[in-house]
Amino acid sequence: MRGEVIVVGLGAMGAAVSWQLARRGLSVIAFDRYAPPHDRGSTHGESRITRLAVGEGDEYVPLVRRSHELWREVEAESSRTLLTRTGGIVIGGPASDFLERTRAIAARHGIGHENLDGTELRRRFPMFAAGEEAHAYYEPEAGYVRPEAAVDAQLGLAAKAGVRLRLDEPVLDWDASHQGVSVRTGSSGHDADQLVLCAGAWINQLFPEGRDLFALYRQLLLWFPIADEPPALAEMPVFVWDFGGGGTGFVHLCGFYGFPPLAGAAGGVKVATEQFEHTAQPDGAQHPATPDEAALMRRQVIGARLPWLGSIPLRTVSCLYTSTRGSRFVIDRHPAHENVMIVSACSGHGFKHSAAVGEAVAQWMAGQSPEVDLRPFQYPRGA
Repeated sequence: MRGEVIVVGLGAMGAAVSWQLARRGLSVIAFDRYAPPHDRGSTHGESRITRLAVGEGDEYVPLVRRSHELWREVEAESSRTLLTRTGGIVIGGPASDFLERTRAIAARHGIGHENLDGTELRRRFPMFAAGEEAHAYYEPEAGYVRPEAAVDAQLGLAAKAGVRLRLDEPVLDWDASHQGVSVRTGSSGHDADQLVLCAGAWINQLFPEGRDLFALYRQLLLWFPIADEPPALAEMPVFVWDFGGGGTGFVHLCGFYGFPPLAGAAGGVKVATEQFEHTAQPDGAQHPATPDEAALMRRQVIGARLPWLGSIPLRTVSCLYTSTRGSRFVIDRHPAHENVMIVSACSGHGFKHSAAVGEAVAQWMAGQSPEVDLRPFQYPRGA
């Protein structure tokens, strides 16, 4: 059967693209090698931070603002709860460029926020054991989105709108010409007019031209129990704690982030770091923290900052970042095929933007002008 668009990969980006294409009346066949939402790629882990002032750059602000609007649309159409506003805080010291960039972006874009000194930080948010030199940015509209629920809701809406979901069917290869595109799976072949590659950690297998640009990293998510409940825990916001370039001894670590205890969750407080020392390969398996990794995280990263957490995590999972130099996105036409769209890498901070990326990509592929500017995310020709 011939469809107008084939989407490969149904994580955050692929689910959003599929639904948005179907909303515009396009015929869509969408593939995933597993049955999303699943925990084998990048879109899982119970919660993802969303904040309007994105320290990674001004160009992301329109995406996250539009995504907040779209999450509410998805909630209304699916009767699911996706976005929870808890407020969000970025904590840093005198050397924290990320904190200063966040503040500057908020000021430039008129994002409501407060700048807190160390005294006010400790008074307002006593759950954070911040030192005298710490200061912070607080954004009331920040919070978290539930990634598994978001993917599931958008895939449900996509299917309702006519998208043919082909789950547990890996795409092995594809071909494109001026006449159209084709993909081959383990069981069949499919033709269409356009192709969208949202393959995440598997992008290098389907877009080998990007191998020198894209790198894959294993990240760890850990849930620690509450051993001694701190004051005002019910008012705990999502947080990013920036160390200003490292110094903890943890692998290439410049900070960590986390969430308040979530209602209906598995228990504990989720915290996570980012490491970019060792690359990984997608193998469809979970690689949670080892006991040594968990102990190091608790001792060197969390211990002095969230001392009320217990020592042994309740659970851990791994997550895959597909990243570019400078942690940029790549959202662009294939360098050799106008009818093939690359929507990866998202460099570990793509989920908060995924709803708007899906809409903008669908607008582009439907022959419309994207409402959000995607030019900053062009594939670097000659890479």
